[in-house]
Amino acid sequence: MKKRKIWVGLSSAVLVAAPAVAQATVVHVQPQAGIEAKADQTLLHLAQHQGHAAPAATAGGEGEGGEGEGGGAAQLQPSVHLYRGIEMIRGHLLVGAELIEAGRWADALPHFLHPEEEIYGSIRDQLKTFNIAPFQVALKSLSQTVKAKNKEAYARARAALDERLAAAETAVKAKEENGTYFVLETALEVLQQAADEYEEAVEKGRIANVVEYQDARGFVFEADRLVGTVMPAASAKNADAAKAVQASLDELKATFPAVTPPKQAVKNSGDFLSAIAKFELQLGHLR
Repeated sequence: MKKRKIWVGLSSAVLVAAPAVAQATVVHVQPQAGIEAKADQTLLHLAQHQGHAAPAATAGGEGEGGEGEGGGAAQLQPSVHLYRGIEMIRGHLLVGAELIEAGRWADALPHFLHPEEEIYGSIRDQLKTFNIAPFQVALKSLSQTVKAKNKEAYARARAALDERLAAAETAVKAKEENGTYFVLETALEVLQQAADEYEEAVEKGRIANVVEYQDARGFVFEADRLVGTVMPAASAKNADAAKAVQASLDELKATFPAVTPPKQAVKNSGDFLSAIAKFELQLGHLR
């Protein structure tokens, strides 16, 4: 990541698509209340931008350009912050695996380096707090197999890491009373990071940064996988809201027709944020 962003919480102001007008709409979400749409207002800023973060990593945080504390993640409750980090690691692994499957080991390598370099440091302390075994060595071992382009060693290292990630997920979720909402809330945080990556990927309507495009793809597809694990429970709570959540994810996934980006961006950053807003608007119905 070349820059960092501080999200204005989508629970306060969200961008939604306006089918009848060619303008964005601001929707104000009242806590524990209904949603009031103001169709004629113009959205000036949903996310504020600022320059690089402090160049030196802070305790439990990340250094310059990392993903671990992007999007205001440092202010999240510990369980969401940790689960978000785990799922972002999975998102990197997802898109990296796609590239390996295509025989593109060199292109895949950044996606196996970023989990350790940009994310792990921000969750290390929380792993201790939740009494979860560290897995930095497993991350490093996996990236080494990718560097070596050793498919058999890669498969073994990937399986070992997947075990550690699954155990970490189980440990975090075990402490949550409302597991379904917790997963949806975490998926939203992953999507918000995807929006940051996608904005950096797009320049003047074209995909200018392939790695950031792939990061965004991995995070969106991982969020979709994650939501799928609780979709039956979500549907039981509110079938219409669950359908709307899935529709927003399908819209986001359509932004990434393949792991190799199209020259022309499918969506601009505003439309991407709009789809995420549609996702968040349904979460209140799924508590």
